[in-house]
Amino acid sequence: MFRKITTDKAPAAIGPYSQAIIAGDFLFASGQIPINPANGNVEAEGIEGQAEQVMKNIGAILAEAGSSYAKVVKTGCFLADMGDFAAFNGIYEKYFTEKPARSCVAVKELPKGVLCEVEIIAYLGD
Repeated sequence: MFRKITTDKAPAAIGPYSQAIIAGDFLFASGQIPINPANGNVEAEGIEGQAEQVMKNIGAILAEAGSSYAKVVKTGCFLADMGDFAAFNGIYEKYFTEKPARSCVAVKELPKGVLCEVEIIAYLGD
């Protein structure tokens, strides 16, 4: 059985998808971009500010699901410029302290012209 997770503390889906789905003991969250959910805008211009907003959005989804960063087992990270890798990692490591499995790739373009996007899988069991 699946259960959709929705919170107004993270950006609403901008397409035909859910913010996150719980399937069994796992939470699968759609990629989060640096949209401020309060106004729907991308406010930060640099990679550090955008990565911080992405992490806040992920945190809101995790909280809505009754979980935390410590339960994340896999992340997928997408950067518009691999030159931002070190700066992105500086923000990322503040949140993902348990060091989940990860992939990180540069992509040609991200929605709304943002610099980063992160998706997660979290284990909800004990």
